[in-house]
Amino acid sequence: MENVVTEALLSSYSYAEYKEIITNLLAEGKSTGNEQSEDLLQYSTLNQSRLKRLDKTITVPEEISVKLKTVTKEYIWLVISEGWCGDAAQILPIINKMAAESDKIDLKIVFRDTNDDLMQKYLTNGGRAIPKLLVVDKNSGEVLADWGPRPKGASDLIKNYKLQFGVVDEEAKTQLQLWYLHDKGLSTQDEITAIMQGLNVNILS
Repeated sequence: MENVVTEALLSSYSYAEYKEIITNLLAEGKSTGNEQSEDLLQYSTLNQSRLKRLDKTITVPEEISVKLKTVTKEYIWLVISEGWCGDAAQILPIINKMAAESDKIDLKIVFRDTNDDLMQKYLTNGGRAIPKLLVVDKNSGEVLADWGPRPKGASDLIKNYKLQFGVVDEEAKTQLQLWYLHDKGLSTQDEITAIMQGLNVNILS
């Protein structure tokens, strides 16, 4: 197992523990991460509401559930996240529901700012974008695949907005949240399930 993965797993949390840490920090008027600001605190508060709502409303379609139940090897889904990240708040509840569909998948979450060595290995276009899902072979510790920080449709929306306006501003963030609302988690589920099916095919072939 890679040292950086081993170290990250030692400081990892379950989804329930991750949410509890965010709740406790908010009670102290803090957000997760090295940086503290009023904006990040507001984002964290909003995201906590999103997590609670999505935990109740996100569902895994039967066809996705069936595919996840065909996973034969044991995996750790290691997600790099922070409580203030809007994309993470939209995506983590989905990943949690998906992991619960298979007894072969163990979801673990780490905070980006306290796992910089791991984050540096999985940059997106040179940036420390989150959430980032790493699919880890539970026995060997090898990272077999990674996904994130957004499904393709959401990434395209932000890319096109930036091309048109030159910035990612509050309007872009509003459009992104509306995209997530209308998508209902289906794109994320389709893309991650395709990765798992690809790994399954490699095992069986």
